[in-house]
Amino acid sequence: MLTLHRAALVLPDPADPTAPSHVDGAVLVRDALVEAVGPYPELAAAQPTARVRDWGDALLGPGLRHPDGHRLLERAYHPDPREELGDAPVPDGLVGEADEARCGASARRGLQRMLGFGVTAVAGPFERASVRTAVARSGLVALPGAGSAGSVDLPPVGLPGAVGAVWSLDPLVGLSFGEAVHGRLVVGGRADFAVFAVFAPGEDGPRAGGCRAAVLGGRLVFRRR
Repeated sequence: MLTLHRAALVLPDPADPTAPSHVDGAVLVRDALVEAVGPYPELAAAQPTARVRDWGDALLGPGLRHPDGHRLLERAYHPDPREELGDAPVPDGLVGEADEARCGASARRGLQRMLGFGVTAVAGPFERASVRTAVARSGLVALPGAGSAGSVDLPPVGLPGAVGAVWSLDPLVGLSFGEAVHGRLVVGGRADFAVFAVFAPGEDGPRAGGCRAAVLGGRLVFRRR
């Protein structure tokens, strides 16, 4: 299936300030992969039968990666809505927890809530089997943790143990947009991207909490109502 995602601004590579952008741009997705990126009028003319998702006055770019996955999925507890505790992570709520089923359910809820912030990749290491399974089944890209083979230095979102440290599911709380994005939108690459409110003049990217939608492997997995 061909789907054309249209937005007021498409940034294929926000981490590179010299990379081209597309005003009234679009990303053409075939199944799970990006087939084309460019101006919407050109892509629409080339593929007139493609289904169109028009995101209006929005910015479309690569999804975000969360560098603090270990702490947020293996230490923080993500409440079940039936517990009436809200949906914010409970710091250290899983420390000392031996019930793997409870840990796995918490991780699944945390991963689903991360999608609501445009997160499409999350960094470990993940030591609990239940959390590794939850990450693998979520469809999010699992990144190696700090110190692992093939890892890169990823600045944390908030500093664990520091005054004012945060337990946020939104990477944009602690990172700039360019620092937080995971990869680029390239032809042949996996269609993982997010839609954000267009940032104001003078700002270097979307604000925290500004995600409107997230697409993972070509599937719309989150849409803010």
